[in-house]
Amino acid sequence: MLHLDAVDAGYGSSQVLFGLGLEAGARQVTSLVGRNGMGKSTTVRTVLGLVPLRGGRIVFDGHDLGGLAPNRIARLGIGLVPEGRRVFGSLSVEENLIATARAAPTAGGGWTLARVVALFPRLGERRTQSARTLSGGEQQMLAIGRALMTNPRLLILDEATEGLAPLVRQEIWSCLGRLKDEGQAILVIDKNLAEMAPLVDRHHIVEKGRVVWRGTPRELDAQPEVAQRYLGV
Repeated sequence: MLHLDAVDAGYGSSQVLFGLGLEAGARQVTSLVGRNGMGKSTTVRTVLGLVPLRGGRIVFDGHDLGGLAPNRIARLGIGLVPEGRRVFGSLSVEENLIATARAAPTAGGGWTLARVVALFPRLGERRTQSARTLSGGEQQMLAIGRALMTNPRLLILDEATEGLAPLVRQEIWSCLGRLKDEGQAILVIDKNLAEMAPLVDRHHIVEKGRVVWRGTPRELDAQPEVAQRYLGV
């Protein structure tokens, strides 16, 4: 579904990505993991057209994304849950959810307000509250729900469980598991390898703007030296 081939990107005179390659398949959960500052968020921003592509190719569902504006890329079916949640604090929960809503490309089975509330019941309980009054975990649920309301073919989550309590993280992972069971393709950037392992089909480890290892969670477990070298503190 998403293919990055030899991607170069950066900011101004600073290059961040160096020939980065990544593949995210349909109906699969793919991860991009690595230490802070290694290029994970820049990869996401380049896919979305927020950082210019300097070299290589990015193809989504047969569409070459090079040079496309972010709004056109989003309309192709990529939904983002950004790092730091970034909900609209002055709007209510319901207003946040419908602000960027987009109808499903095919009739039936799309994401609606009712489906999002069924996935995250606490959002239904706080439907009329302003988003700024929610807890961090509730804001994260709202950010995920808002992305789902765009009816994405690929859902990208950038540090979706960062700073959350363990129980809330487990709730987020459980909901993502339900999405995977429904066939939702997901690209997840996160640091919690053990928690995401049951969900992920394929890991990509990034180091200094390059993918230096890729494989299944089981293969990574069998090579503890890889995790220690590229992910250890």
